[in-house]
Amino acid sequence: MVKDYLKSIELFFKGSNFYRGLLLTFSILIPLLLFYTIGIFAYAPSVAIGVFLNAPSDIPGSLRRKINGILLSVIITTITTGIVLFAKPFLPVLIILLTILTLCISLISAYGFRGSLIAFSGLLAIVIALGVKKETPSEILIHTALTACGGLWYLLFSLFSHWINPKKDEDQVISQTLLLTGQYLKIRAKLITKKSKRTELQNKLFSLQTQISEKHETLREMLLTERKRSGRSHFDEKRLLIFISLVDIFELALANNLDYTKINAHFSERKQHLKPFKNLNFVMGNHLIMLSESVIKGGKIPTKNKLLKALNKASKGIKHYVDDVQLPKAREGAMMLHNLYDYQKKLLYEIRSIRRVMANVNNASNLKLKSAEAAQFITHQEYSINIFFENISLKSPIFRHTLRLTISILVAFLLGQFFEIRNAYWIILTVIVIMRPNYGLTKERTKNRILGTLIGAIFAIAIIMLTSNPAVYAVLAAVSLMFGFSLIQQNYRVGATFITTYIIFVYALLDPNAMSVIKFRVLDTLIGALISLCATYFLWPNWEYKKLNDVIESVIKNNTIYLLATKNLYHSKNTDNINYKVPRKEAFLAVANLNAAFQRMTQDPKSKQIELDLIYNIVTLNHTFLAAVASLGSFIQHHDTRDASKQFDVFINHIKTNLDYTFAILTKQNPPLLDKNSTISDAEDQLLYNFQKLSKKRNKEIEKGITTIDKSLLNDLQEAHLIYNQLLWLKGLSENLKKSTEKYVTIFN
Repeated sequence: MVKDYLKSIELFFKGSNFYRGLLLTFSILIPLLLFYTIGIFAYAPSVAIGVFLNAPSDIPGSLRRKINGILLSVIITTITTGIVLFAKPFLPVLIILLTILTLCISLISAYGFRGSLIAFSGLLAIVIALGVKKETPSEILIHTALTACGGLWYLLFSLFSHWINPKKDEDQVISQTLLLTGQYLKIRAKLITKKSKRTELQNKLFSLQTQISEKHETLREMLLTERKRSGRSHFDEKRLLIFISLVDIFELALANNLDYTKINAHFSERKQHLKPFKNLNFVMGNHLIMLSESVIKGGKIPTKNKLLKALNKASKGIKHYVDDVQLPKAREGAMMLHNLYDYQKKLLYEIRSIRRVMANVNNASNLKLKSAEAAQFITHQEYSINIFFENISLKSPIFRHTLRLTISILVAFLLGQFFEIRNAYWIILTVIVIMRPNYGLTKERTKNRILGTLIGAIFAIAIIMLTSNPAVYAVLAAVSLMFGFSLIQQNYRVGATFITTYIIFVYALLDPNAMSVIKFRVLDTLIGALISLCATYFLWPNWEYKKLNDVIESVIKNNTIYLLATKNLYHSKNTDNINYKVPRKEAFLAVANLNAAFQRMTQDPKSKQIELDLIYNIVTLNHTFLAAVASLGSFIQHHDTRDASKQFDVFINHIKTNLDYTFAILTKQNPPLLDKNSTISDAEDQLLYNFQKLSKKRNKEIEKGITTIDKSLLNDLQEAHLIYNQLLWLKGLSENLKKSTEKYVTIFN
């Protein structure tokens, strides 16, 4: 336990989050010390404010987008600071401008995650400008100019640090993706035998799948955008190889979505035969976690001995099962174990590929990815001005959030004015930091913010009671800022604790009566939290159940495209087909978005979790459908398969018709006619006959004493077994999805 704790501390200090915290702290301290040395310290706080305002938009991504993001942030924060400072003496004008600025700046979040952070910087500029005391035009202009200089200084300092250590962010995201993928494999291992906990484990998988998909999107931007712009270096090639293997591992793991009803039927009394396969997943998951640590810490990568030993035990596990149950009774279970073993063997191959890349093995892999192909994998963020105006509608969740935020800021401001609350802009700051587009996230941040503020305040009180030394306050303020900025994304509660101590120690340096500062800090946080929660609940609430229709539509649409791409893959046998991989990516992202929406719904008030069981069923069906298609695609990619049969096409067309029908009723279109003839039944009978024919052939060999199965016959048996079972499963899933969606549409429409 202690060893794991020390390891996590080491990883934090070597990671990019702490590095970014150091970057912010030094970019603030350097101008402060410089201006103090040359005797113009009065101007230093303005530069420090500029740094603090524009640091949030410095997030992992392509260098070009990072530069553009910080520059846009500097422009917005500078203009906002100037407008608010000039308007402060005129209360009616200030209220009008606060309304306009908040509305316009908040809508920038329509441009994705980076846009939301730029919007946060703009809103933060409003808050700080309300707290800054600059009265004459010359003071305002000088402060505004120095704030802009602070932002530009941070950009230069950030670029300098990027030049020194250009791959810190990439390593961090790759490490996090390896960690999450390892955890994903370990949970999938538990699903094999933990019958009573499958719902709980499935929910954890939904959450992990969303996180992994988000990391994949970040890596696509970082690795593919940079490669497209500047070509491929050896380092970039290595990281891209790791990323490609991680995507393949994720698909393989998702594809290994067993029919647990059949697992229970065949192995409920013989769980010992599943343990080698469960253990192999655990070993592979732990190995990925250790590789994630190696990316950050450097040094030697873990040995492969445990991996090979676990694989060997799984291989022997099939024979042990057959010996125990005896053929032909054992055939169905043996085929399931063979397919499971094949998937795990491919997983192990991808893990070993990552090992070879990390170990700098020459010619670990030949990467062939053209720029035109790479561009298709990048999810492009549209920056057209039309997006801004399209979101000015009550139908837009972003606009409703903008209205809530604007009203809350005005209420907080007027409350401070009416009751003459000291440092009332802290209430506005709390509103900006806490309020999120949906109630669940706002409630979670409120809880963490209040706890973080209280813990930080208690710690600060203890220090202030022990000493009144300004040097101690200065050091603690710098350390608190560094850790607060490092942890704010990783652990909001701890980050809020350090931010609180930073603010209190800064005020303790300026105001001898620091205890009153702590009292008002806690009070203002509580008021801001109350305003945020009330606004999120009562003002144009953003309940998740009302938005699910569009998300489900997207999943059905992308799963259909992915299904057809898999059909074409089976016909073409082109395993490097970009027309298969891009639909796969889009389907994974769509299901991840559905998982995330469902997770947010579970955080809404109980009264707003309407038909939660039905929606969970729809989420599970879509997730399982994607896994079944991925299983087909994975088998086709990694095996020598026969030509696709007519029966295969009949099944796919029938499944597609079910999906088209489901999509049509969701979008209120005329649904297609469903296939009610005997074609699908004939296809099912023929596929079953093909498998039984091969099984009889094998039975005759066993009767003749041929105990070792021919590799070609084994491959044909596996293919016939998997194709028949997966198609039958997909057919059932599509029909159940159709029925559940019909019920969903009836209830919600």
